[in-house]
Amino acid sequence: MENLSESELNALVSLLDDTDHEVKDHVKGKIISLGNDVIPFLEKKWESSFNPDVQKEIEELVHQLQFDLLKERLEQWKASGGKDLLRGLWIINTYQYPDLEFDKLNAEMNQIYFEVWTGFKTDVSAYDQVRLINNILFSQLRFSANTKNFHSPGNSMISNVLDTRRGNPISLCAVYYLVAQKLGLPVYGVNLPNLFVLTYKAPDAAIYINAFNKGLIFSKQDINNYLEHLKISPKEEFFEPCSHLDIAKRTLRNLIVAFDKLGEPEKVEEIRELLQILDPPIL
Repeated sequence: MENLSESELNALVSLLDDTDHEVKDHVKGKIISLGNDVIPFLEKKWESSFNPDVQKEIEELVHQLQFDLLKERLEQWKASGGKDLLRGLWIINTYQYPDLEFDKLNAEMNQIYFEVWTGFKTDVSAYDQVRLINNILFSQLRFSANTKNFHSPGNSMISNVLDTRRGNPISLCAVYYLVAQKLGLPVYGVNLPNLFVLTYKAPDAAIYINAFNKGLIFSKQDINNYLEHLKISPKEEFFEPCSHLDIAKRTLRNLIVAFDKLGEPEKVEEIRELLQILDPPIL
């Protein structure tokens, strides 16, 4: 952050209710240029202010600073190849929960992994390994489909899913996938139309898992039947593993639908902005 004294910062904030829009825009631009380090100061000014107009301006500035940081992190994650899925989901999570620390989320995920690991066996078939994970995640830890509030934005926020043990197809699959990968299993995400599932893909086994239906195990033929029911022609991508970037993009698309249904067009546009970082339009 640029070295401004507290009195200089106070002077800047005091101009947020200036009636001259040009002055106000200049002040806001100056504050934004100071970066995220200025947020604690702005939050203190919000608490001590008795002017609702100034408070609103501060809220918008803080949100803009946090959103800019989110975009920067998302760009860096994409540039890294999106190797760490949990980090990518955490970055998206900070849209709703900007103060969430990655280490806290990682610790919660590690605890779930530990619960599964203690009841897991490596010397059984792929089918039985999946059944063991299903039993711990869905029976013991009680993860389940959030069918009552299917389009809630919280279903796409990994921290909320870990707290409530409720989620949508992709978030429940993400939890399952992160656990399975840490166990060293060849489990991957699969992008189906209107549904996200997992596949256990090994030379001697190729099964599919529906985490939204308590880990229901099904076959490639079941996918064909599903596609036929939707009148959609089969494509290779409907049967093969997808990337972490694909999972993040689908999570963002779910959020667009969620905020659209809530009638929050500003949030819809911001999430579209995030989606364009991962999936830029072809010019």
